[in-house]
Amino acid sequence: MCPRVVHPNLREGFLEARAYQLEGVAESLQSSTLLVYPTAGGKTAVAVMAIAETLQKSEGAIVIIAPTVGLVDQHQRTISEWLTSNFESVSLTGSTPSRKRERVWKVSKIVVTTPQIYRNDVLSGLVVPSDISLLVLDEAHHAVGNHAMAQSADLHIENGGERILAMTASPGFSRDHVRSICSRLSIDRIHLRSSNDPMVKGYLSDLDIIEIRVDVPNELLELAAPIRGWQRSIVDVERRLGRYVHEGSIGYAGLSSAMERAQAAIRRGDGTGYASVSRIALAMTLNHLINHLLSQGVAAAREFLRRKTVDSDSKKKSSRDLLKDRRIRSLIEKLDSMGEVHSKIGSVRRLVAERLRRNREGKIIIFATYRDTVSAIHQALSDISGANPVRFVGQANRGESGLSSGEQIETINSFREGRYNILVATSVGEEGLDIPSADLVIFYEPVGSETRTIQRRGRTGRRKQGDVVVLIAEGTRDEGAVSASQRRELAMKRSIHSARRGLVSGPIDYSLLDSFGVDMGAEFVKAEFFISEEKRRHAAVLLEEEDPSRAVDDIGEEPSSSPLADPSSFRPRGQFGLEDFKI
Repeated sequence: MCPRVVHPNLREGFLEARAYQLEGVAESLQSSTLLVYPTAGGKTAVAVMAIAETLQKSEGAIVIIAPTVGLVDQHQRTISEWLTSNFESVSLTGSTPSRKRERVWKVSKIVVTTPQIYRNDVLSGLVVPSDISLLVLDEAHHAVGNHAMAQSADLHIENGGERILAMTASPGFSRDHVRSICSRLSIDRIHLRSSNDPMVKGYLSDLDIIEIRVDVPNELLELAAPIRGWQRSIVDVERRLGRYVHEGSIGYAGLSSAMERAQAAIRRGDGTGYASVSRIALAMTLNHLINHLLSQGVAAAREFLRRKTVDSDSKKKSSRDLLKDRRIRSLIEKLDSMGEVHSKIGSVRRLVAERLRRNREGKIIIFATYRDTVSAIHQALSDISGANPVRFVGQANRGESGLSSGEQIETINSFREGRYNILVATSVGEEGLDIPSADLVIFYEPVGSETRTIQRRGRTGRRKQGDVVVLIAEGTRDEGAVSASQRRELAMKRSIHSARRGLVSGPIDYSLLDSFGVDMGAEFVKAEFFISEEKRRHAAVLLEEEDPSRAVDDIGEEPSSSPLADPSSFRPRGQFGLEDFKI
């Protein structure tokens, strides 16, 4: 029998006992904690256990904040399923009338809501933070700047709110960013576990990451040639002025540096800097257009130019001037008459056809940055035997169609229940909604953001071995995005270690777990004993993991090749966001 967590407020036999999760619970009960786990590591399980104990010991309410309506719905259902029937969770969204929200805040012990609703209701006096015993922030990497999640945390802390449990798989790559999150949320402790952690990796399935390189079709190179020539003529002018100094091919780094020099010239009183700023800004726009065309294809370039059309309608002069140029008008006409010709489309078709041939019951998720690209991929897959794809995009923007929050939830439910076996998604699928795991995830293009890469990658390998395929167009920005993401992910791990060393948190108080036990089948043990036995079992490896010098210097090492447990044991019932999903 798999060990199970026992607690007065948890459903009996429902939650698998994992030592590292129980440690995370102890830390979160001790003081405000940032929980950093790999995707599928069980952050939700820690949150639910922390909620169960807080309900046991405190009179105040529990608030869970999630960045999207879809995830609010998911958390509300998960909490209701995992806790005993004594506690009812209620969700509040923008569609909930203020009169109803006021009643909910007065009587409910567990409320799941968006950061916008919590912020607005605190400001309007509908909810009093000092009445809240625990605030849970999911996807806490958003808690910076002017994001509503950061504003919610500010109001919570300023108005007497108690502990915060912040959760994320990817808090950001820079030390300043991680420290900013910790400072903004008044974090006292960081509970960090990596996928290589000996106490974690036995619960995670294996993951193969495959890079497939494709050539850019001649048709796209020909379309890009006039735009490239235009960009070169601009850069030639700035070279003569001494503002563009980078050698080699024109790229964002060289243009950005040139822009800084032009702005510095203006500050010195050099009037020629104004014209340079305008020209360089245009060159940057052309650079984006070229990259869209060559790295992603017709659909992405078409969507980029459509957005510029929306900008021009909003009286943005630079966009109007761009669209007036004969080269751009000619490009728009050609793009409008073309289907998708990028080599990546053919690669996606082959990957999908082969995967479905091997496993008709498989689930596939394909990520693309732009909605037009999503539509192009969706159309390209429609005639493949066994393929039943569905589009998954965000809510409507200016000039674009989209899915409402309710339609997003319905799409995910349909994918989970097997009505569709391929989800073609924009970034809305990377986080927020708990997408059922797939056995194949395809990146139509790599992304330079370590946060988005981690979130995308986490959509597979949750139950059994999964594959991630990254498509890279040779000679385009794709190549730089791959290396940038890798560098940033390594830097993120180092930044977390650095931020954790800066906190004065002290040892973990395991006595806070006195209400928790572990049912081992043959015997019942206290949670603290279970943790100590698991740590003793992994003692040799843990000593290496906890060495501060190794934590920083060796963090990028390849994971051990030790055999994993039977895939059927990876994440048993109670450890899934969508438990009834069947592969």
